[in-house]
Amino acid sequence: MSIDPLDNLSPDQQVKVLPRHLAGPGSIDLPTVWPFPKDWTVHQADDGAALATSPCLRLVASLALDADSPRKGKWTVTANRAPFGPAAWQVTFDATTPIELLHDFHSELVDLYLEDRQSGQGRLLEDNTPAQEAYTQLLARGWSHQVRTDGTQFFRDPQSLGVVQHRYALIGTDTPIWAAWGGPAREPHWRARFSRGTPTTLAAAFTTSLVSTEPVTRAVKDIPFHTRRHMYVAARVPAQQMPVNPPVTAPAALPGPSRSR
Repeated sequence: MSIDPLDNLSPDQQVKVLPRHLAGPGSIDLPTVWPFPKDWTVHQADDGAALATSPCLRLVASLALDADSPRKGKWTVTANRAPFGPAAWQVTFDATTPIELLHDFHSELVDLYLEDRQSGQGRLLEDNTPAQEAYTQLLARGWSHQVRTDGTQFFRDPQSLGVVQHRYALIGTDTPIWAAWGGPAREPHWRARFSRGTPTTLAAAFTTSLVSTEPVTRAVKDIPFHTRRHMYVAARVPAQQMPVNPPVTAPAALPGPSRSR
């Protein structure tokens, strides 16, 4: 039986841990998750719900919180071919998804948006990146690979507590082309769904962050109990270096794009 590496630590002790997908969500901090340029419009309600739109009105990001839900709500990104038109694709994350994964996904979204604005290539809607770009790094990190004849393939971490599903043969438009989850199979801590049409580049940014070897900082009490014995503690954070997590508020101007992956 595995030993809990956090067993003798204070609940308030801050630690740097891996793997990311089992570390818990961290504190929801809107500017961290959404590194949108200053010309984006961002609104946040008193209850924490938030909405962001690009200047072209074709990209919409939102946070809908639900305190009564096991996964506390949803982060959603929708891309439209025309302002207020039908969605070309949509990605959703449970609010319990680790904040670092969310940051890296939205950072790549900003990069694609800025690239399209400058070049007009339209990669946000027509991305020819091959699917293997999103799963090669999983195999390189020791994740297993299973291919099914129903048109799906699965990639699992060594403990089967992290899973990425890819549908290589689409059956219906409502079926996500990519899906991921972390935690016990019956009750994952979080889920992510990437609809048909989602740029593979965005899925690759998410999976790259998923298997990143850069530890994330959490308080011991915030790490899910059922997966603690599978965690690796890279370091303890001295009290004077403990990060301060700001409240969920929308600043007057959000920071510009960032790639800290």
